[in-house]
Amino acid sequence: MIATKGYAAQSAGAPLGSWNFDRREVGEHDVLFDILYCGVCHSDLHQVRNEWGNSIFPMVPGHEIVGRVKQVGSAVKRFKAGDLAGVGCLVDSCRTCENCKEGLEQYCLNGNTGTYNSIGRDGAPTYGGYSNQIVTHEDFVLHVSDKLPPEAVAPLLCAGITTYSPLRHWGIREGHKVAILGLGGLGHMGVKFASSFGAEVTVLSTSPSKEENARQLGAHKFTVTSDPEQLKAVTGYFDFILDTVSAEHDYSMYLSLLKTNGVHICVGAPPTPAQIHAFKLIGGRKSLAGSLIGGIPETQEMLDYCAEHNIVSDVEVIDIKDIDTAYERMLKGDVRYRFVIDMATL
Repeated sequence: MIATKGYAAQSAGAPLGSWNFDRREVGEHDVLFDILYCGVCHSDLHQVRNEWGNSIFPMVPGHEIVGRVKQVGSAVKRFKAGDLAGVGCLVDSCRTCENCKEGLEQYCLNGNTGTYNSIGRDGAPTYGGYSNQIVTHEDFVLHVSDKLPPEAVAPLLCAGITTYSPLRHWGIREGHKVAILGLGGLGHMGVKFASSFGAEVTVLSTSPSKEENARQLGAHKFTVTSDPEQLKAVTGYFDFILDTVSAEHDYSMYLSLLKTNGVHICVGAPPTPAQIHAFKLIGGRKSLAGSLIGGIPETQEMLDYCAEHNIVSDVEVIDIKDIDTAYERMLKGDVRYRFVIDMATL
């Protein structure tokens, strides 16, 4: 076993702290890399507080991981020592079901294995990127370009692919009017991608103070949703709404902003079920849809696209000892737009 240093929550709601644990030895198809940076996702906070009711403790969070390859197994062909590499939200899947064969491992019909807070096929819990190293099967390791700053690439492994995948799936392009609901870690990436694909992009927000930042990120328009007049002006206006909000909100109200045949795409995960008025869908043949990260091929496609078009996340790099403070700030929306842990501080 490989002795590893990490930062873990020992129980729901407990402060995170130093915790030593073991990684498996490097198998013939495995890649071992030293972690340089790990992004902080809102789902990390949900899970360390057991807000989804499925938490396994001790828990080492983190699934936005970038590092430098240290060792590869004897059968590994795609990576070598010294390569810059990444691991996102998945570290395994069945590989044999219909979805896996189509590169949709996130929808594995037999259950995928998450990078942390999951039970692997060996029966052991998985531990994430708040640690100094990770061992992962090469099929779930991604190439990261040296053209981009690694700390700003890390959030692409979740926030990036979570917004890129639905925009690609629904064919967002020039001529489409797209609203990005919420301007946080996910929303700011949605703005960057949708505008780079040629769409007219409007940010929907309750905070007027975010307009300047939204336009700097590439948004063409900005609507304050608490202003009835501004809301009226965009009723029936959008082809798509990319909903990145993880707090409770009124889906029916936002559905009214869609054109006939419009699609409201949920990538945020509020903690409680929502009530939807059926006539908000029926009245305009509208769709309420969802999307979960992306498969491994699409995630690599996204990383390559970002390298080609110089797209990265806007980040604030933090010391790992400040993670609990970062969680509190994240709850208040006090981050622009993604915290990233410098793992050298471990």
